Amino acid sequence: MAVVSWPCLTINLRRTLVTQHSPKQLSLPVYLPDDETFDSYYPASGNDELIKTLQNSAQQSIDNSLYLFGPEKSGRTHLLHAACAQANDSDRRALYIPLGIHASISTALFDDLESMQLICIDDVDAIAGHPVWEEALFHLYNRIAEQDDCQLIVSASASPQEADFVLPDLVSRMQWGLIYQLQPMEDHEKLAALQRRAAMRGLQLPDDVGRFLLTRMARDLRTLFDVLDKLDKASMVHQRKLTIPFIKEMLRL
Repeated sequence: MAVVSWPCLTINLRRTLVTQHSPKQLSLPVYLPDDETFDSYYPASGNDELIKTLQNSAQQSIDNSLYLFGPEKSGRTHLLHAACAQANDSDRRALYIPLGIHASISTALFDDLESMQLICIDDVDAIAGHPVWEEALFHLYNRIAEQDDCQLIVSASASPQEADFVLPDLVSRMQWGLIYQLQPMEDHEKLAALQRRAAMRGLQLPDDVGRFLLTRMARDLRTLFDVLDKLDKASMVHQRKLTIPFIKEMLRL
């Protein structure tokens, strides 16, 4: 998978925040794929308002905070990556933080983040039940609320009330802003997304072949796209089209 070196997002990211007191350097081991943008996202019906709001939020602060929730592998991470990419295209300072790795980083990462223009925090419910992290995030929410041009977007697998946070004030802050539930894709939408992805790679994915993948593989798009990438490479090596027999052979189904 390709890695994009955006100004604020690289492997083993070294971020310098200059404050009135002293510069602070923090290392964040994160990489972002260069193909996860709004253009490459396949929205399910019912998510149009959410996508438009995220695009607007990436270009300007519209409500200080936005809370997005949906099941694992539902596309939440793709959307946060896309927001950061669009913010960078608009020359806005952006940062992506995956809190699934909170055990290997420090709450000091939140210090002075309000100087950024877009902050995307993924899997925020990973810190639910960790008082030190919850308090640090609570204070970040308060600092951001005092800024004129700082947008916070967080993602989780459940709503603020259902995410098992132990700090009531943090849940209250999360409810201050916009809250969206990511709607799941129907099978025909997943098929269309697979075919569009295949076409971008110069592949033809017939309906019957696409439906075969949907019935035999995990049904989330991230897994399906990974499988399609493998089949793309295999088809080039073997100089064969994507057919059900070929897929069975390559995936040992």
